Amino acid sequence: MSQPYARIQTESDVLTAVTQATSAAPTPAPAPGPRSTYRLQLRPEFPFSSAGEAVPYLASLGVSHLHLSPVLEAVPGSAHGYDVTDHTRVRAELGGEAGLRALAATARGHGLGLVLDIVPNHMAVPAPLRLNGPLWEVLRDGPDSPYARWFDIDWEAGGGQVLLPVLPGPPEPDAFTIDRDRGLLRHGELEFPLREGTAGLAPAELLAAQWYRPAWWRAARTELNYRRFFTIAELIGVRVEDPQVFAATHAKVLELVRDGVAEGLRIDHVDGLADPEGYLRRLRAAVGDGCWVVVEKILARHERLPPGWPVAGTTGYDALSRVDGVFTDPAGAAELARRYAEFTGSPEWEQTARACAREVLTGDLAAELAALERAAGPGLAQGVRELLIAYPVYRPYPGEPELDRQALAEAAAPAGPGPVAGVRDLVLGDPAFAARFAQTSAALRAKSLEDRAFYRHAPLLSATEVGGDPGQPALPPHEFHAYCAALDRDWPRSGTVLSTHDTKRSADVRARISVLSQAPEVMGRPAGPDPQLAWVARQTALGLGAVPERAERLGQALLKAVREAALHTSWTDQDPAYEATVAGYAPDDPELPAGLAEAARANLLGMALLHLAMPGVPEVYQGAETEYRALVDPDNRRPALFPREALARLDAGEPPRGQAQEKLELTAALLRLRRDRPELFTGYAALAARGAAAEHCLAFARPAGLVAAATRLSHRLAGAGGWRDTVLVLPPGRWTALLEQGSSSAYQGEVRLAELLSARPVALLLREDGGG
Repeated sequence: MSQPYARIQTESDVLTAVTQATSAAPTPAPAPGPRSTYRLQLRPEFPFSSAGEAVPYLASLGVSHLHLSPVLEAVPGSAHGYDVTDHTRVRAELGGEAGLRALAATARGHGLGLVLDIVPNHMAVPAPLRLNGPLWEVLRDGPDSPYARWFDIDWEAGGGQVLLPVLPGPPEPDAFTIDRDRGLLRHGELEFPLREGTAGLAPAELLAAQWYRPAWWRAARTELNYRRFFTIAELIGVRVEDPQVFAATHAKVLELVRDGVAEGLRIDHVDGLADPEGYLRRLRAAVGDGCWVVVEKILARHERLPPGWPVAGTTGYDALSRVDGVFTDPAGAAELARRYAEFTGSPEWEQTARACAREVLTGDLAAELAALERAAGPGLAQGVRELLIAYPVYRPYPGEPELDRQALAEAAAPAGPGPVAGVRDLVLGDPAFAARFAQTSAALRAKSLEDRAFYRHAPLLSATEVGGDPGQPALPPHEFHAYCAALDRDWPRSGTVLSTHDTKRSADVRARISVLSQAPEVMGRPAGPDPQLAWVARQTALGLGAVPERAERLGQALLKAVREAALHTSWTDQDPAYEATVAGYAPDDPELPAGLAEAARANLLGMALLHLAMPGVPEVYQGAETEYRALVDPDNRRPALFPREALARLDAGEPPRGQAQEKLELTAALLRLRRDRPELFTGYAALAARGAAAEHCLAFARPAGLVAAATRLSHRLAGAGGWRDTVLVLPPGRWTALLEQGSSSAYQGEVRLAELLSARPVALLLREDGGG
């Protein structure tokens, strides 16, 4: 176990650690907070030094802060860093704490700050196990270890042992060896600590006497007795609701905030915590008001972030779904759904989502379900099951006065009103049960929707994104405006995103796929090993287009898709013959028809414009300032390519060549405006077009002097005869188009959209004067 953890064992040590982390040195003056962020995926091949080399370019692009993937010590070789092993150290493979502080200094020298991604919900169950010092101590010393309080372990359910599902097959006593001199139990390359006083026992007795039970990895599904991240037994839940655990796991992060190394924090998977609001209040008290904090919280379309949370907002998936939605044609999406159902025989979205929830809960999460049923007591098991399946959002929160009424009614149909009412009373009145119910509900929503139903229901793949609603993929413009107005009023510093390390398809891929809602006939009846795969493969291929290593990348994504869908094969029960057909299959034609390619360009630029001009703090994912086509991880975590030369040419006055440079020019223009003129990005007012094609223009003003106008459903627009007499009524004042090359045109009053959008499908206007 690492020595820094060993110092934090008593309550006085905890208080000392928090005090040192928050007040050992003067706190720098609060920063104004990010005006935009740029996400960098750190890994051993792209450490802090590589990020430092990119700083001059990123500063010239216009971002205000670099958002770093997790920086604390993680499993060796980890490509993402969410498998933390030691909260007291910055990851050595990335350059260690010295490397991080050097990066912060380099960034500060170019006017940039850092935002850190932190992981309070879980730690790794690594190989070797000793890398996780607190867990190693618990395995050796059992429930009397000072670290036992760190983890949600049900000792009683495990018969006094922690199940460790780490073996490649069923355990055989003869496969274990004992190293009495070092106090170790070995199974192949795996090492486990021996409980004190057991080294002299016979092998069978020795195994039974340990505080853990090594088991086949398949046992996790039904026998696991510790809380985990989703269904991943290699990530064990951490009890940060305990003040001692919070202090020990956050001391280094708080030190980095105190020292000005970090000016903001992203909180990973806040819904996994027992009491998210309590955690966030403790964190806010520790970091102060000057630290920008956003939470990874997936909101359903009708759901709102709890108003009492002391955060700037979410990481932005709610914005993503709205931006995507306004570029989706509702009539065409419905026609795609009809054609898809006819072609594949798949049920409607609601039926698919419900079926996947039941499968995951009773299969992948069977151990968590059994624990909840035991906690609920006799006669309430079916109520637990049905309420979890029916719950419409990720989870309830402590202090809510009532649960969702529709969910209660739906659960009561199969379970009966008595059991459901009993579970309802427990969720509202028993804090321990409520926390575990909520944590299980969050895991169920994530695994059954994002990681199964979104792969199984595929009429329009651009709609199957985190935070999306495949049953209602389109969003009317008036709902987009209402969302933006509310965001500006309630959470003006919330994060917004279009592409992340977790999106199944980058925004540029979704922009291409969503044009199919304007021309559903393009899908036809694709050929393939089976209808579902053929449909998914065609849309994925059209979205990815002609890119380097296309066949390999497409095959990798399709294999993941069929395993997640779990119709013919799965991660835990693979069908090698079926998977061989998937690996050898790729549609031949990767390109969209010419008319749809132009519509994809309109989507690409329109989505970028709305994202960067709307309320909130926009994040650009690495490489996505230009055209960025990526599929699900690991494809979206490939090394970043920074378009330094292209940006330099644009800055030298060269016109953009192709839509990739058009997007880069637009992105740089808006990021620089946010950096240099932040006052422009306050307030929000929807603008209305008038005329035959008014529905195809989505425009808004930031009242301090900026107007954004985008073309939506451009393929349908072209088919109907174009803009014709349609005009946009501008706010008072004279307005100049920021991106018009060599033009001195000024606009005021009514402007013909055929003129304003003649060169490109988007317009960004700045007011020249004080305006009316």
